[in-house]
Amino acid sequence: MLQQLFSPSVQHTLDLIGIFVFAISGALLAVRKNFDVFGIAVLAEVTALGGGLFRDVVIGAVPPAAFTDLGYFLTPLLATALVFFLHPHVERIQTGVNVFDAAGLGLFCVAGTTKAYDYGLNLTASATLGLATAVGGGVLRDVLANEVPSLLRWDRDLYAVPAIVGATMVVLFIRYDALTPFTSALAVVTAFVLRLLAMRYHWRAPRAWNRRSTVREE
Repeated sequence: MLQQLFSPSVQHTLDLIGIFVFAISGALLAVRKNFDVFGIAVLAEVTALGGGLFRDVVIGAVPPAAFTDLGYFLTPLLATALVFFLHPHVERIQTGVNVFDAAGLGLFCVAGTTKAYDYGLNLTASATLGLATAVGGGVLRDVLANEVPSLLRWDRDLYAVPAIVGATMVVLFIRYDALTPFTSALAVVTAFVLRLLAMRYHWRAPRAWNRRSTVREE
């Protein structure tokens, strides 16, 4: 199905763009944590490829694309070099990086959902793996950097929710035989715009109803 929506060259280009911007976010966090160059590279690779690796292992698409396409492996290293030498400049364009990261989120949740369905998973499982594809690398990044994953923190702008919306749109389009390049792009744009709006207006998920916890907030 994925091959019917986009040509292989377009798919590959979109994948590399998403991988690059995710790798930038991982490398920047490594710099903030004062990691050495190896640590920067590891965090860039994990952030960029972690979600896709998890999806491919679960659906049995082995060896995963990250190990069969040299471009997938080298792109995070390019991001590592860029951040290693130019991180003060990259930090200054953090807003732009966040915009591209939002675009990568939209692309990966749609591509991940579609690929999972192609490998025989049901609609719910496909949407779940689409979400994992989009946010899995960020979770691994935060765990390795000894931080609570961003998508679990109440004080961070919505991240997983836009990916859930995008993945849900895809499975609904599949269910009603309406998945086309146009509707796939619509799902990508919807997730992208929701993430941008969440960043702009600081939308956050609600905490427990009538919360009375005495645990100190962090």
